Amino acid sequence: MPAVKRIAGFRVVIYPNDHRPAHLHVIAADREAVFNLRCPHGPPELRENYGCTQQETATIKAELAADIAGLCEAWTKIHGNP
Repeated sequence: MPAVKRIAGFRVVIYPNDHRPAHLHVIAADREAVFNLRCPHGPPELRENYGCTQQETATIKAELAADIAGLCEAWTKIHGNP
């Protein structure tokens, strides 16, 4: 699955056959987190965490928030309006 962004060793992925609400998967080799985007203005919200540290999720959340418009646009291109 192509990444829409990379953050600190994680791939940020929007799956084309996924469900609403607008969200993305942030994946590393042995851990993953899922964030609801809360489009169109955010802030992103951690929904699921599988092995990421608090520091990692905080860094990821900040990076996602800084690019919320672009990430919501990417979701819309794949799925239509969030």
